[in-house]
Amino acid sequence: MGVPSVLPLLLLFACSWAPGGANLSQDDSQPWTSDETVVAGGTVVLKCQVKDHENSSLQWSNPAQQTLYFGEKRALRDNRIQLVKSTPHELSISISNVALADEGEYTCSIFTMPVRTAKSLVTVLEAISAWRAECDLMASPSYPGHPLYMVGIPQKPIITGYKSSLREKETIILNCQSSGSKPAAQLTWRKGEQELPGEPTQIQEDPNGKTFTVSSSVMFQVTREDDGADILCYVNHESLKGADRSASQRIEVLYTPTAKIRPDPPHPREGQKLLLHCEGRGNPIPQQYLWEKEGSVPPLKITQESALIFPFLNKSDSGTYGCTATSNMGSYKAYYTLNVNDPSPVPSSSSTYHAIIGGIVAFVVFLLLILLIFLGHYLIRHKGTYLTHEAKGSDDAPDADTAIINAEGGQSGGDDKKEYFI
Repeated sequence: MGVPSVLPLLLLFACSWAPGGANLSQDDSQPWTSDETVVAGGTVVLKCQVKDHENSSLQWSNPAQQTLYFGEKRALRDNRIQLVKSTPHELSISISNVALADEGEYTCSIFTMPVRTAKSLVTVLEAISAWRAECDLMASPSYPGHPLYMVGIPQKPIITGYKSSLREKETIILNCQSSGSKPAAQLTWRKGEQELPGEPTQIQEDPNGKTFTVSSSVMFQVTREDDGADILCYVNHESLKGADRSASQRIEVLYTPTAKIRPDPPHPREGQKLLLHCEGRGNPIPQQYLWEKEGSVPPLKITQESALIFPFLNKSDSGTYGCTATSNMGSYKAYYTLNVNDPSPVPSSSSTYHAIIGGIVAFVVFLLLILLIFLGHYLIRHKGTYLTHEAKGSDDAPDADTAIINAEGGQSGGDDKKEYFI
């Protein structure tokens, strides 16, 4: 009777002694860890344990998914990271001189079939001089006897609440949350460069009892100008020292289309080619365009193309044209009045070219005429001098015969005179 009565007590003692209690009986190959909080510059120890390792080794990875240790083998060259203990059932490592960049979620893995993992969230607290107001010191967990005031660095905020595209004039509600701050951070909202009035920041203590999770919400009615806008949630905290810690959510707004007609060329004339572009805008972009001319039935054109083409304009094309741009959000009609003017009197480029050539030829001819005039004048002057020498001595003769005789006589007389004087 004594032995059977002891057996239930032994079984109860064995179950209570086993790590993890009854949860391990469900999956003995599932590793387990714990979240850790450390002051910047201090040392944190990460411990991962497993009951049934199934002949596989444990592994630690950092938030960037870089392997730190695989069993007792170091994988990352960082002297701050050291092996504390490595057995088939436990892998513990330490990280010294912890910095804010080390904050995040570390992963312990065991490569069974399937691979099993456990997460350890490391929160880094910044130590700031606590020689502040007396109330701050009194509120500090390190008071009294230690001149440090522990500050929790808030994590990057997360925005939730946006699910899909919104229609114009609908109301959107967005929520923002950030954890790990001490003292509690404050949240603000912005839409681009414009500040949005949000709900007051709500504060909730984290499970570790050392930091806080803060949250806020914002609600506003969207317009077509909000399509593609970025809604930002900012964390304000003394530990950030002006650094930007925010989250962004881009929103899409569906709205009815608008349209306007643009002529190309802007001032069409008779005989030219003309394109009327119907420029539709909206979200979604218009997918169908209907062209009409007032006083004309049926419609000129129904197409997915936005242009109406006139290959050769006539005066009869003048009139008022309408373009209806349509999307699944609705339609919009734009108008344009076309007045076909007479052909342009401005000469064509070929006529201009011929005019330039004609001007050059006229200039060359003018230069040749000037040259001929100067040459004729020169020849006339030299011919007059020759005649004057030839008729020398005949200026006083009463008639032509006497002039000839006098000229001849003058010449011979001259010769005689030359001979006489010689």
